[in-house]
Order: sequence, then structure tokens, then C-alpha cells
Amino acid sequence: MQKFYKSTKNKQLSGVLGGISEIYGIEVSLLRILVAVSFFLTSGVTLGIYIIAAIVLPTDKKMG
Repeated sequence: MQKFYKSTKNKQLSGVLGGISEIYGIEVSLLRILVAVSFFLTSGVTLGIYIIAAIVLPTDKKMG
């Protein structure tokens, strides 16, 4: 099982979505659009999850 990480190559803010796109092979632009829509549909809950992930997840350089 792959562990989640923040990407240092494919990032806009903190690299959380870039890391997810690298793990699952999803186009990062599509993932960013889905997260933006989710932000509005969940009244900001997605933003809270994103901020927690940005703080907790290691970068891909720390993963080895």
C-alpha cells in the first residue's frame, strides 16, 4: 500500500493534490477542479481537510 505524501515537483500550494495525483495516476488539473467544487459543496470542510493534510503529510523527499 502506498503512503500519501506531498509532491515537490507537482505543486501549487503545498503539494498535497500533486502527491495524490502521482500515487493514483490522476491528472492533477482534474483533481484540483474536483477539490474546488467539493469545497463549495461541503461548505469548506474540504479546506479543513486540505490544511490538515498539508501540515501532517511528509514531502516526497522525506519518503526516500
